[in-house]
Amino acid sequence: MTESVEALNNRGIELSESGDFSEAIACYKRAITLEKENYVLYFNLGIVYQKQGDFQAAKIAMETALKFNYAAEILESLAVICLELDKIPKAMFYCQTGLEEFPDNAQLLNTMGVIYFKQGEYENAAEAFEHAVSVNPYYYDALFNLRDTYSELGNAQGEAECQERLLALKNSD
Repeated sequence: MTESVEALNNRGIELSESGDFSEAIACYKRAITLEKENYVLYFNLGIVYQKQGDFQAAKIAMETALKFNYAAEILESLAVICLELDKIPKAMFYCQTGLEEFPDNAQLLNTMGVIYFKQGEYENAAEAFEHAVSVNPYYYDALFNLRDTYSELGNAQGEAECQERLLALKNSD
């Protein structure tokens, strides 16, 4: 039986979702031997490493994916991974680089807000979260983060408004 990249990728996804990370990694590595420049394989491999908690391996896989496809999703994943590795300047670099190319990417804006928040730069965090919510008013995580940021800033009215919108989103599910 001939292995196909598509079958190995799909099997890797299934294994990852069931928590069998080592077998998922093996599927992606085998698929990569068949298609060495397929960014999706490196991206998915990076996600599995990230789920497993191996952030250094996740970073390497995502950086390889980025070489083959300059995409906002990959840059945002790299920023999150760098944040997990406590490499704040590198995380910010990936967000800023991504936002130069994809200025209205809500996920990148949210991640940038998280970085600012983590550094105690609440005004900058609020601005990033506000931009993310203006791009996607239904982005729950950005609204949640904005609410918490408003709380840190003592903006009770903004906090209450975010809470109201969060409840409305939750009730619409």
